Amino acid sequence: MLVALFALMHVQAYTQTELRVDSKITDVTVFLNKAQVTREVKTKVGAGRSTLVVTGLTALLDQQSVQVSGKGKVVIEGISHRQNFLNEFNMPAKLKSLKDSVELLQRQLQLEQSQKEILNKEEQMLLSNQKIGGTQSNLTVAELKAMSDFFRTRMTDIVTTRMKHEDKIRKANASIVRLQRQIAEQNDMYSRNTSEIVVALSADAATAVELELNYVVGNAGWQPIYDLRATNTKSPVQLNYKANVYQSTGEEWNNVKLTLSTANPSEGGVKPELYTWLLDFYIPQPIYGNRKMEMQSKPAMRSMVAAEESAVVADRLQEVESMSGFVNTIQTSLNTEFAISLPYTVSSANKPTMVDIRSYEMKASYVYSVAPKLDNDAFLLAKAVGWEDFNLLPGQANIFFEGTFVSTSFIDPNSIKDTLAISLGRDKRVVVKREKLKDFSSRRTIGSNQRDTYTFEISVRNTKAESIQLIVEDQLPISMNSQIEITALDSGGARFNKETGKLIWEVGLQPNETKKFQFKYEVKYPKDKQISGLE
Repeated sequence: MLVALFALMHVQAYTQTELRVDSKITDVTVFLNKAQVTREVKTKVGAGRSTLVVTGLTALLDQQSVQVSGKGKVVIEGISHRQNFLNEFNMPAKLKSLKDSVELLQRQLQLEQSQKEILNKEEQMLLSNQKIGGTQSNLTVAELKAMSDFFRTRMTDIVTTRMKHEDKIRKANASIVRLQRQIAEQNDMYSRNTSEIVVALSADAATAVELELNYVVGNAGWQPIYDLRATNTKSPVQLNYKANVYQSTGEEWNNVKLTLSTANPSEGGVKPELYTWLLDFYIPQPIYGNRKMEMQSKPAMRSMVAAEESAVVADRLQEVESMSGFVNTIQTSLNTEFAISLPYTVSSANKPTMVDIRSYEMKASYVYSVAPKLDNDAFLLAKAVGWEDFNLLPGQANIFFEGTFVSTSFIDPNSIKDTLAISLGRDKRVVVKREKLKDFSSRRTIGSNQRDTYTFEISVRNTKAESIQLIVEDQLPISMNSQIEITALDSGGARFNKETGKLIWEVGLQPNETKKFQFKYEVKYPKDKQISGLE
């Protein structure tokens, strides 16, 4: 009997023991949508079968993506994932600090309110004892004056001190409200249920184990953003490639090895298949009363990708030493990865974290451009080349010229041809004027047709102390009706595109030099018709 009992106890001890272990996030690869998190577990297991429960994981992880590998004299027998609706994340230091601050302010608030209440009661006591010495007492003038001075002085002190307490109470309440708003925002991220990864192991003897866990999470990703800087019209354009990294998984990525990838797992990687395309005649179904039977088809199942909200990114001051110097660019078979060699922290928050990726120089030529039909100001353009080598993605660009913020633009590599044109702002020193020459414009009626002739003159003057290259743009109308005929009588030496009607002059202007351009066109249409949008 004792032998059987001992054997049963031995089997139960060998079969399975559950051990809850902590883990640490060491690496995170952030995709354009989603991220892959790597955790490290270090523990010890005894002989036999053990079950390690890695706790405190986000509930947003994709259980199909879980991978576990490790080091040690153990065998991984199985991996599973489960939700934990009872335990919450360990309270992060930031959230704990906010709650501690609220508790401290609430204690101060109670103290100030108590002090104010004491002053109120003292005031009531003084007011209820205004009959000094009672009705039968005869007080001397000196005693009456002394009591009156005491009453006035004490009441003044009470009112003054109470006002100070009320001011402290008001400020404490305002601070508590602000802190509670921040706590509510943090609680929304951290008060979610957690999940756990369960790893079944077996070992012949007690041993140390190091496990590496990988899983993909949602509510994370990054968006590219660029700073384009030009020092002057002689220097190349500096392109600072940055990323807005966001995550609201509830996990804290503290001092992790961060890698940004241009891959997007949400798009899927499975090749689409063409199925047989069947055609048949449409056979309408009969209508019974007011009810119409409609044919229904089953649409093919397609994966839907949710669109991400564009972050409002504020411009930041340039750091003395940029993080871009610690980024390695890795070109994989399908995507580009930016590995940051220094540890980085990305908190679980509604606001993104700015990460510097790389800094590049692009050769650029500078030219002025003006379209006086729309705006008489000339705009300085930087035409940069070589951007194709930088693996750019569509994103917002903040433009700076001569150290001053100019505007916000958008870079879409898919729509750029060979030159990246960057508008650096207006230059009032290039004077432009466009006017209609009435003496060379006319309106005639010939037979059943109306013939309108228009002549315009554009004058440009360079008041700068240096020569410039200038592009002047204008246009002729394009007919959308066969009864409207448009004839270019004089293009003024411009490059004319008949399909778009655009006129382009490219000229050089010396300091204080003025040049003029004239163009003329005729519009023929039936005299009993009116044309909209002319001139």
